[in-house]
Amino acid sequence: MGAEVSHQKFSGADRVRFRSQVSRGTEAIARMLTDGLFTDHGRPPEPLLGMEVELNLIDENAEPAMANAEVLDAIADPDYQTELGQFNIEINVSPRPFVGADTVGLEQGLRASLNRAEARAASTGNHLLMVGMLPTLGREHFAHQWISTNPRYSLLNEQIFAARGEDLELDITGVPMVIGGPAERLATTSDSILPEAACTSLQLHLRVAPEDFATHWNAAQAIAGVQVAIAGNAPFLDGKALWHETRIPVFEQATDTRPLELRNQGVRPRVWFGERWINTIFDLFAENTRYFPALLPVSTDVDPLAELDAGRIPELEELRLHNGTVYRWNRPVYDVIDGRAHLRVENRVLPAGPTVVDVMANAAFYYGLVRGLVESELPVWSQMSFDAARENLAAGARWGFGAQLYWPNIGWVRPDELVLRRLLPIAERGLIAYGVSDRARRRYLGVIEGRAATRQSGSVWQRAAVRAREDAGESRSAALRGMVRDYATLMHEGEPVHNWPV
Repeated sequence: MGAEVSHQKFSGADRVRFRSQVSRGTEAIARMLTDGLFTDHGRPPEPLLGMEVELNLIDENAEPAMANAEVLDAIADPDYQTELGQFNIEINVSPRPFVGADTVGLEQGLRASLNRAEARAASTGNHLLMVGMLPTLGREHFAHQWISTNPRYSLLNEQIFAARGEDLELDITGVPMVIGGPAERLATTSDSILPEAACTSLQLHLRVAPEDFATHWNAAQAIAGVQVAIAGNAPFLDGKALWHETRIPVFEQATDTRPLELRNQGVRPRVWFGERWINTIFDLFAENTRYFPALLPVSTDVDPLAELDAGRIPELEELRLHNGTVYRWNRPVYDVIDGRAHLRVENRVLPAGPTVVDVMANAAFYYGLVRGLVESELPVWSQMSFDAARENLAAGARWGFGAQLYWPNIGWVRPDELVLRRLLPIAERGLIAYGVSDRARRRYLGVIEGRAATRQSGSVWQRAAVRAREDAGESRSAALRGMVRDYATLMHEGEPVHNWPV
């Protein structure tokens, strides 16, 4: 959700001070890296399943429900929190080891939590939907009035539009519903950042030793394209059939602070894949400081370098706040718990859903594949260009299983073939190295194998279900509502999406 801030106005002096504090925080990171002050220094990474799952709210008609305050009151669980749009909430799964015999227990706990939350939400006449983008969302739901009441969100909205100076534009050309058919296009504007709220994701955290951060971040970047290709779950927005993972272009466009002139100059966007493989986490924090102006310049009086001089670990509140407004698909995270600092890779490319077991399978595939690639004799990022990894993300998000992805020593390959022929064995080796149980490996990698074998992701199922309803004579809006009701039923039944009937 991000750091809490109060609503306020910012002066030029506030921005200068904030910039100085972020710069000093970056210097503090450099000193801490040099002096070995991070908790995990010299230790192998542990796959802490720090998971955030964003959820949509729907009413009895499968339309967006602007009811997050009411629903959260009914759920009454601190693990559930507000999100940007009034049609969103988020569940935070506290970090715990993703190893041993307890892995499947994590799935059971998450399912039980969601079941309790759904029952309490239903008492208000609303329901939870775990999906990458709510198919019944339309442009009318992006009005400023539907921003959640948390002051952070209104302030962020103000600052993005102050930087941009004009309404944001969404312009996305979709993938035809049938081969050879017409491509649909969404071309609209918004005077709020609520299109960002349409992008409901699964965010995975991997805590790593500082000396190992670069290899894990590089590996995560290298697999981003295949992640979204096999897990796409966001094919519809405003009644249009768009990309298989429409979250990717919508999020990029909905948080773009650059007017056209700055885009033409090559100014970097705030939603950013990056532009190079890295050698240290410091590369990322230095880029964030160098390239991106502050959106929320809220400063403290704490000098992070003075904290280090005094033998204390600094909280780096300004750096963390600034880092949270640079939306990398794999984001570096600095955190302090009980006076001890650690680093995490936050993987942000995946959509929510469709089911709990699909979420767990996506997590297991990510953790295992990253570990397997990091421990390979020849790093994959040394064999492919960074541009190829970035192009893979765009292709996987747009075309899903129909994408052509580049992979070293294979060339251009479909995502399902890449997963089945090359990546599943690497992911299994990684999970074994982590100590994940045989039972969990079989369960979760079996889901990924089944999805690749059937070539049915959440987006494939949604598109097929809507097409079947339209072929039977339903309008697009009726087909979307009917599909969402079916999706909700199947989501709660819990079978992985590759087994869902159309």
